[in-house]
Amino acid sequence: MFTTRYGTPIEPRSFNRSFDRWIERLGLRRITVHGTRKTRGTLLAALDVHPRVAMQILRHSQIAVTMEISTEATSEATREALRKLGRTLDTGQTDSNPAE
Repeated sequence: MFTTRYGTPIEPRSFNRSFDRWIERLGLRRITVHGTRKTRGTLLAALDVHPRVAMQILRHSQIAVTMEISTEATSEATREALRKLGRTLDTGQTDSNPAE
């Protein structure tokens, strides 16, 4: 919850308008306030933050919500997963069991 300088609650529509002005002023890609939650979840996943920790940060009651709704796999993460899969198929070894 955000408050005014007088400690009263900010009307959500007022906050959204202010947020939109800041986004435009900074020249950033348009994103909704709600979209910042998904961005935060995706960044936590990209930083390899443990899902349980991300769940607590995002204040979810179930880990499924964190993993299925609040995160997206980045293109780089997808490419790295495919590289790992390719190495495994080429060598028959996993990263946790490297070829000697």
